[in-house]
Amino acid sequence: MPVLMPLFDDAVLKRRAEIVAALRDIVSGEGVIASEQAMRPFESDGLTAYRQLPMVVVLPETTAQVAAVLKYCHDEGIKVVPRGAGTSLSGGALPLGDGVLLGMAKFNRIREIDFDNRVAVVEPGVTNLAVSQAVEHAGFYYAPDPSSQIACTIGGNVAENSGGVHCLKYGMTTNNLLGCELVLMTGEVLRLGGKHLDAGGYDLLGIVTGSEGLLGVVTEITVRILKRPQTARAALIGFTRSEDGGECVAKIIGAGIIPGGMEMMDRPAIHAVEEFVHAGYPLDVEALLIVELDGPQAEVDHLLARVQEIATACRAVTCRVSNSEAERLLFWGGRKAAFPAVGRISPDYLCMDGTIPRAKLPLVLQRMQEMSAKYGLRVANVFHAGDGNLHPLILYDANNAGELDRAEKFGADILRLCVEVGGVLTGEHGVGVEKRDLMPAMFSEIDLNQQQRIKCAFDDKSLLNPGKVFPTLHRCAELGRMHVHAARVAFPDIPRF
Repeated sequence: MPVLMPLFDDAVLKRRAEIVAALRDIVSGEGVIASEQAMRPFESDGLTAYRQLPMVVVLPETTAQVAAVLKYCHDEGIKVVPRGAGTSLSGGALPLGDGVLLGMAKFNRIREIDFDNRVAVVEPGVTNLAVSQAVEHAGFYYAPDPSSQIACTIGGNVAENSGGVHCLKYGMTTNNLLGCELVLMTGEVLRLGGKHLDAGGYDLLGIVTGSEGLLGVVTEITVRILKRPQTARAALIGFTRSEDGGECVAKIIGAGIIPGGMEMMDRPAIHAVEEFVHAGYPLDVEALLIVELDGPQAEVDHLLARVQEIATACRAVTCRVSNSEAERLLFWGGRKAAFPAVGRISPDYLCMDGTIPRAKLPLVLQRMQEMSAKYGLRVANVFHAGDGNLHPLILYDANNAGELDRAEKFGADILRLCVEVGGVLTGEHGVGVEKRDLMPAMFSEIDLNQQQRIKCAFDDKSLLNPGKVFPTLHRCAELGRMHVHAARVAFPDIPRF
């Protein structure tokens, strides 16, 4: 199903030409992309079931250019969608046919590494992994490590508050972010935080982190870097029942042990990963737990012994501990390759993202299997088990009529279940368009109105990434008067694959 340029009348085409010309006055050379073919790579993000060509793409290189683009669009009432590497799995960077796509890929420099203060100052287009690579020679690293870290950018990590397999002990992006430079829709440039550990006043940095591009465009980021632990070892623990694996997770945390990382996969994910990576995963188990302990060697050895005791008590049938750094990395290489590995066993899949209380993991796994039978679709599960962040991969074939619709309904039921058991709609992928219409399952109208008042304080015309996160969009003036009249924001013309 092709994605076509919108059909515009002469007046609209003339207006588009004026916008393109104005943007080229701000960003010269190849910084403005306006042809249909050249814009094709920007039509979607990681939620590839939805695609839409933008009106125009602009690729600034400086904060001044970003500020000028945003001010022009604000003054002219033009919508803007910020985009990093386009790895968002919730449609957070999905373009608008009548909006400017603001790509930040050219902001790809590491501006400063300050080992004395243990910080790095980077531009938003720097990839997550590149930060660790830039400091590894001195024994440092950047802790958040999403599976897409080879491609995803720090700016996108800030927008979605990304985590990764080591977020249990070392936190999400928000726990490792010290400051940022933010350009508002009006073109004003703000500086939030800095190299210091805590900033006075309201925690605006906390509000911006995870705001999904609705409040401003980040042009510089100061992150915390850490010394690598003296020792790190990982254990592969297999169970004949997923419920036993979930129980083991709860008991490890209940014992006061905080692993550097604790991940879980079910049988379909285990088999897909092992065929893809050959990490040495056991194939005769229903659930596989990866538990990593790090710190001084004596502490790691002691805690590994305790983890093995807990696993045995939870009916583990296999336990293998890494004996070298290469083996530890191989264990994690399998887990981090889970998403591409599953792509080998299904033409398409939806990667869901919800978070639950750890103790509810066995119940949720059982209910997901019941849903799988109900919808007639397979599901492969990978979890950040330690913090209850689930990533069910719903397998479907878009070439079969109705399968995408069933997959989306299946995914919506999983997310409603997460809320039902005391969890939340998202752990790190964000709301975007994928979970937008499920927000009322978690928040009341009062909650949503209050959140939108914050957006209005940053973006008075609601021009920045509109149509994302909120199922209804209120005009800022109406919210200010406590009115509740709402205009539905949707993407009715977005072709799906």
